[in-house]
Amino acid sequence: MTDSKSPFEAMIAQYQEMAKAMNPALESFTPKGFETLWPTMPKEVMEMWFGNTLNKDGLDAKTRLLLTLGGLTVLGAQADTQIRTTVRHLKEVGARKQEIVETIGQMSMFAGIPATTRAMELAQEVLADNEESDT
Repeated sequence: MTDSKSPFEAMIAQYQEMAKAMNPALESFTPKGFETLWPTMPKEVMEMWFGNTLNKDGLDAKTRLLLTLGGLTVLGAQADTQIRTTVRHLKEVGARKQEIVETIGQMSMFAGIPATTRAMELAQEVLADNEESDT
């Protein structure tokens, strides 16, 4: 009997076995689990890395993150973790819900309705969690 796994599936299985051998806890690790390790950076850190600390006349962290969210949406909203993390970071630097929603909506002409809808669902998920934690 031959193995019916594709080369990609075989590679993933091999990586999973390696991860289990290095640390058994990695067997149940998921990308969503990674988000809980550092769900957001403090605003000051984002300003230092992504804001205008190094380029005083450049874009601030909020503008850079709104552009990042637009780019992730145009890419087809395939990166769930990155979109959720970017929305959390946007809230941390003071972006309003309207700005986040508008950024995603603006991308509908370029990304298409399915990608825009997916990005909006992911953003709403984070925004709802954020509203619950504020109460």
